[in-house]
Amino acid sequence: MSLMKKKDDLQRQVNEAILACQEKQAQDVTVLELEKDSGAFTDYFVMCSGANPRQIQTIADAVDERLEALGLRVTHSEGYKQAEWVLLDYVDFVVHIFSEKSRQFYDLERLWKSAKRLEPAELLAKPRRASTAKSPVAKSPVAKSMGTETTIAKTASAGPRKKKTREKQV
Repeated sequence: MSLMKKKDDLQRQVNEAILACQEKQAQDVTVLELEKDSGAFTDYFVMCSGANPRQIQTIADAVDERLEALGLRVTHSEGYKQAEWVLLDYVDFVVHIFSEKSRQFYDLERLWKSAKRLEPAELLAKPRRASTAKSPVAKSPVAKSMGTETTIAKTASAGPRKKKTREKQV
């Protein structure tokens, strides 16, 4: 597997984790891109908060289900039962789902302050390589994950649409 393909796959997987968090109304979704020379054991941290234990577990379940649909299984998880800090380790990235209290206490953003902080929209909006596009419409991971890629491409290539007028029946 080429390095570029692996990077694209990793970004898509991180995108899917972010989308799963957002779908379950996770709060303060943040991504840290860890530096290669920092001694980090992974490339990204995806972090978010849940309002209560049930929501924290629901977010964890959504991330797990969405990534499993891509064929990616969690290699290690911790904290699900207590639901104060759920950790889902996917080797190249780790998803942290905190209660607000635990997030403030452990403050991973401060501990990993050398990491580049990304807003979810930055990762979600990263364009795909032009050589992989088969239509004039960019094929974003968001469009792919929502199954709208084909619809968007068809709409873009269809040109202007004529209004249908409804004939009165007598």
